[in-house]
Formats: sequence, C-alpha cells, structure tokens
Amino acid sequence: MLVQDFLEHSADRLPDKVALVGDGQRLTYAEVDAQANRLSHAFKEQGLQRGDRVVLYLPNSLELAIAIFAVLKAGGVFVPLNPSTKYDKCAYILNNCQAKVLVTTGRQVQLAQQLAQEVPSLKTIVLTSQPAETHSPNFLSYAAIQCDYDPQRLPKVNIDLDLACLIYTSGSTGDPKGVMSDHSNVVFAASSIIEYLGNVESDIIICLSPLSFDYGLYQLLMVFKFGGTLILEKGFTFPAAILKRIEEERVTGFPGVPTIFAMLLKMDLSPYDLSSLRYLTNTAAALPASHIVEIRAKFPWATLFSMYGLTETKRTLYLPPEQLDKRPNSVGIAIPGTEVWIEDEQGQRLGAGEVGELVVRGHHVMRGYWDEKEKTAARFRPGLIPGERVCYTGDLFRRDDEGFMYFVSRKDDIIKSRGEKVAPKEVENVLYSLPGVREAAVIGIPDPVLGQAVKAFVVVEGNAIAETDILRHCRTHLEDFMVPKYVELHSELPKTPSGKIKKTDLK
Repeated sequence: MLVQDFLEHSADRLPDKVALVGDGQRLTYAEVDAQANRLSHAFKEQGLQRGDRVVLYLPNSLELAIAIFAVLKAGGVFVPLNPSTKYDKCAYILNNCQAKVLVTTGRQVQLAQQLAQEVPSLKTIVLTSQPAETHSPNFLSYAAIQCDYDPQRLPKVNIDLDLACLIYTSGSTGDPKGVMSDHSNVVFAASSIIEYLGNVESDIIICLSPLSFDYGLYQLLMVFKFGGTLILEKGFTFPAAILKRIEEERVTGFPGVPTIFAMLLKMDLSPYDLSSLRYLTNTAAALPASHIVEIRAKFPWATLFSMYGLTETKRTLYLPPEQLDKRPNSVGIAIPGTEVWIEDEQGQRLGAGEVGELVVRGHHVMRGYWDEKEKTAARFRPGLIPGERVCYTGDLFRRDDEGFMYFVSRKDDIIKSRGEKVAPKEVENVLYSLPGVREAAVIGIPDPVLGQAVKAFVVVEGNAIAETDILRHCRTHLEDFMVPKYVELHSELPKTPSGKIKKTDLK
C-alpha cells in the first residue's frame, strides 16, 4: 500500500463524503482527489521525477493537504516546512534535500525569488495565491493549475520502499536533519495508531497542529485512511473560536499538546457543548499527572490517551486509558505491532526500576537521516535480525514490573548538581502538583560550586503563588539536591511551532 492510496481508496468508496473542512470550504473525497490529480499532472509536466523532493512551505490550508497527496501521486517526496521557518533555515533545507519544486503562498513571493537564486536544484515554484507582479515562467498559479490540468489519476510508479516524505527535525544544537520515511513506515504507523484509538468512518477530527509537525501530519493521513472528516485549523490562538468549531462540527477527536490543555484548564467550558468528543490525545511532551486529573474532570465523557513519540519513529508508546488511574505518570506500552526495551550504555537490557535509553523496534522505525550517514548510524543501529535496524531514542526511561514505561529525561538534559544526577522531568512533575502552576520547565545552569544549579521557570495563575511558595513545596517533595536554586515566574514560556516548551530559549 502507498500513502496516496489513503485518499484514493476513500475517494472510490466515499466520493461524496466531506473529507476536508477549512478556509471556509468543505471538500468531498472526490473533490480532494481531483484537485490532487490536477496538481500531480502539473508537477509531472514540470519535470518532476520519481523520488524528487517537493518542499511545501505553507500554513495549514486545503492547498497544503492537497499538495501532500499530489506530490505522492506524481512519484515525489513531500517535505513539509513550517511557514514560520526563517529564510536561512529554509534555504538550508531546500539545498540539503535538493528540492525540485517549492509550493508556497503569494505572500512569500520575494522569499521564493531569493530561493530560486540560491537553490540550484529548484526549477519550479507553485503559488497558492497569485501576487500581481509575477511573470516568471518558473512561477505557476495553483488556481490556474486547477483550471488547466487533467483530474484523472496518474499511473503509480512507486513501491512501498520508496520515500514518501522528509520531516526535518532540529535538536538543541546543529542543523536540522531530514528524517526519511518510506511509504511502508507511514502506512504502518498510521494503521497502528488507528487501531489503538479505535477510529471509524464517523470520526470527525480537528487538527490544530501544523501539518509540518508529524503529529498534525498524521491527523490528515489517518483520517483519509479510515474515511473520516478532518477539520483543519491554523492553531489555538483563539480558543473560544476553536471550541465553538468543535460544537458546530460535532468533533469526535481532539489531538492536543500540553500547552493547549493548560490553556483549556484555565477556561470556563460551560458555554460550549463539547459532548461529541469521544477521545482526547496528547503528545509532544508528557502531561503532568495533575493535569491529567483536571482534564478528565473537565471531559468526563471523553477517553484520554497519553502518548510518547519522536519523529524518527512517529509514535512509540501509548497508555491504555484504563491505566490512567493506576499509572498517571506513565506514557504506556509499545504501540500495536512494535517492541521496546531499555538499555544501559554497554548495550545491556535493563530490568524494572532501572534507568536507561529507550530502544524501539518495528516497521515504524524510519529509514534514517537524509544525507547524514554518521548521524543515521548513531541513531539507527543493527537490530535483532541481520539487516534490521532499531532506533535508539536518546531518551531515558524506566519501566515498572508490568512493563509500563516512564519518561525520565532526554539524555542530554540530565542536570549534574552536587555530584548527583537530576532529571528535570521529576522536578517538573512536583512543580505541576502545586495547585495554580500551569507551565513549568527546569534546566541546569553553570554554577561554580554545584557544577550545575537547578533553575525552574514557572507560569502560575494570577498572583496567588510566590517564588517562596514554590520553593517550600519543592523542599517538601524533593530531595535536597533536586530543589531548584532559582525560580523565575513568567507570564508565558517560549514554545516551538509544535507547542513544546523551548528550553533552548530559556538557556
């Protein structure tokens, strides 16, 4: 199976069903398929070959969703890029993957013209909205393509071992790396997640995360695979409007991240009828146990799935909802059809209660990093059978006696203070347990005596909590060496485009 089959099979089976809602439009599966077919013909006419990369530099929009499938239909590899990405990083990514085509908005025409000069491989630019002053033959109009090209499907040229997409991910240092996902990786990951969420055709999912972030991207892919409806939004900037949208569209699935749930917990939800919600999901970072309790109290009729993943494997762990009361701090067990374990630095598997690196095995382990042999070899190592590779996540975990996993820290986040190791997540969990704390982030900063000092950045509701209250709470619940030396109160903390707290900015 190929990823574009998600759309094509649903269009054949449910042609008149509404597939995609956004930008004031409602498109059926047949309409999405036809638009994607026209764009794929335009790509082919412009010389796109099997395996060529197409960068999609767009906000969440119908055109972005359609372009993803159009690239695949033309045999290419789509590369979604967050529209907030700055020029230098954008140019680096286009040159790194040797992009042949760029799809962006008319508002970015000047940037696109610059890129055309600095990216030798770039031959064609498609604009989803046409500015008045573009006459270059290298620039095509999306609207004109929809008028001029054939709505019939192109013959398939790929097999499931061909690349489907590159998702660029940035660590705390260094240039972004393109995670290579082939069709079989994506099909397996989408199928496994659909299985444990229990998705059905009647599900209506709202997508607030950027499609350039794999959490957002898979909402689109999964919905089109099971034949549901996707409500595509540009974010959670106006929560009241989103809640009204959930009510009006009778949304059944709400994929969130901790920062979105923190905002919801501050709101009065009584004006909205949210009874249609069947499930809530969380990823990007683990939910604090205190927030899990509050979320379930606000949405007692909905099932909450706490999950963990990374771009290199898409989704890795999920906590069966019936385990939330017993193990609120756990992010669960391996997703269906996969295997995980914990290793020490010598490669020995560890038992219950021991802390080591999480290792992942399954068809969702991606192909590696684009044009990065050394980094690929470090992350994707030989597996249990000849020729197999498993993923070393770079994250420290422990497991309990029944095999449920608990996130401890990123390997490079561990704070060494007074000769002891401090896991920021453990301190953050204690901070979140203090009523009134909405966001918390803990880092280590250089200290001439301690080596590293523990510093906490905290967002609280109103003015009811002072730094002294926070320190008192920490001293009650943490060992001495884990208690923050410094506490800073903020009105908000910096975020990545995917909604994670951006600790690199705090440093």
